[in-house]
Amino acid sequence: QVQLVESGGGLVQAGGSLRLSCAASGGTFSTYDVGWFRQAGGKEREFVAAISTRGASTLYADSAKGRFTISRDNAENTVWLHMSSLKPEDTAVYYCAARRPPSAPWERLRPDRYDYWGQGTQVTVSS
Repeated sequence: QVQLVESGGGLVQAGGSLRLSCAASGGTFSTYDVGWFRQAGGKEREFVAAISTRGASTLYADSAKGRFTISRDNAENTVWLHMSSLKPEDTAVYYCAARRPPSAPWERLRPDRYDYWGQGTQVTVSS
């Protein structure tokens, strides 16, 4: 099974950028689809972005389109989420998650369809 560790969170002003990293170990990372989710205080965990095993297919939440970019390098066992034009409403704990394909589009959106999770990294956007 794969272990995931997120990093790169922090405090940033509105309009700024951050790049989150999800480092994997313990498994053949290239065989997993990966998603990013976030959870703000008192709210449910929500989908942000997903990427297929070799990076050929990506999917974004409407809130992330045009501002966030998901990418991966299987040689480095890492998935990144580059976030720009950040808004206060992007404040949340961000989690990466992995699942074995095949993944129907609806499966990639739902946190309960992922098998492995990291511990999360806090992103705070000040106004």
